Amino acid sequence: MKIVIVCDVLGEENNGTTIAAMNLKRSMEARGHQVRMLCPDADRAGQPGYDIVPARNLGPFNGYVRKNGVVLARPRDRIIKASIEGADVVHVMMPFSLGRRAAYLAKQAGIPVSAGFHAMAENITVHLFLKNAEPVNRLTYRCFAGLYRRCDAIHYPTQFLRDLYEGLCGPTNGYVISNGVHPDIHPVKAQKPAVFAGRTVILFTGRYSGEKSHRVLIQAVARSAFREQIQLIFAGEGPLKEQLQREAAVLPLPPVFSFFTRAEMVQILNYADLYVHPAEIEAEGVGCLEAIACGLVPVISNSPRCATKAYAIDEKNLFQFDSPDDLAARIDWWITHPAARAERSRAYLAYAHEQFDQEVCMDKMERMLRETAAKRENAAARP
Repeated sequence: MKIVIVCDVLGEENNGTTIAAMNLKRSMEARGHQVRMLCPDADRAGQPGYDIVPARNLGPFNGYVRKNGVVLARPRDRIIKASIEGADVVHVMMPFSLGRRAAYLAKQAGIPVSAGFHAMAENITVHLFLKNAEPVNRLTYRCFAGLYRRCDAIHYPTQFLRDLYEGLCGPTNGYVISNGVHPDIHPVKAQKPAVFAGRTVILFTGRYSGEKSHRVLIQAVARSAFREQIQLIFAGEGPLKEQLQREAAVLPLPPVFSFFTRAEMVQILNYADLYVHPAEIEAEGVGCLEAIACGLVPVISNSPRCATKAYAIDEKNLFQFDSPDDLAARIDWWITHPAARAERSRAYLAYAHEQFDQEVCMDKMERMLRETAAKRENAAARP
């Protein structure tokens, strides 16, 4: 097949959507398919397999957007048409202007379209300080429908997302397929750095942005009976880094704030003692999946807007959202019950192998794309 992947946002592999897009590209190419990427990432101009549209000029907001590590696309019909020409299927990653226009032009050309549902409304409205404004969130999902109603298939990384969208906009031809965990992320023998000797290392992987709720974890550690020995590692990037560093000044041990390479993350995931995912808003939570895949026991927010809570084996892997006291109690329980933690680690290793092996997930994605592409063949075969 010739597959065109449309990415309104594509840059470094430091966010879930870009990671998902690049994993899909590499996996489909490894299976013998021809893949083109349509995106606004000027750094990839001239590279084989990439078609580049201009970046959108947001005037006074350009600095804020860059601080969030993204570039937004400005559609150009000439570039889009050239990119999708001869495609068997167009797969759109995000419901923004480039994706919507590419879907429209693909359908005009008789090319089947699939799309991923990777963004929640709150991922947008949080930047407008309106994440709790339900009428605005509902309106945002209605805007998303400008893309999804054109699609022959929709990829939902979690059942949570499918239920959310279909509850608002009606049934879809949906496929629930995890983005999976890269095969490089797996259990290995790893020693804590000497500087962390005698410390309990707690990891959280997530962008430094408000909906990830880093502050809840910082406040919980400040209230923990083991606060003198807890070493937090916040793996990620984002606009709130300096603010979070100021908030974390109350802790006896300063947290580590850094973006890590995949090889570095493998080591951290295998020497950490506990993983905490305090996010209020989460579409899938790949960082949590990576922790599980290494047997790292998670403690997860039970926020009603967090898909990640589905990965909890029981209530001991959950805490009351936005309650530092409840999170502190959960952290202290796992620290004081190492045998239970070891047993739960083994359970999570088996769970991850069954549910989130990336090759299995990519087999399902390939099947979805083939079934979507077949819609063109079936239409052509009709009298």
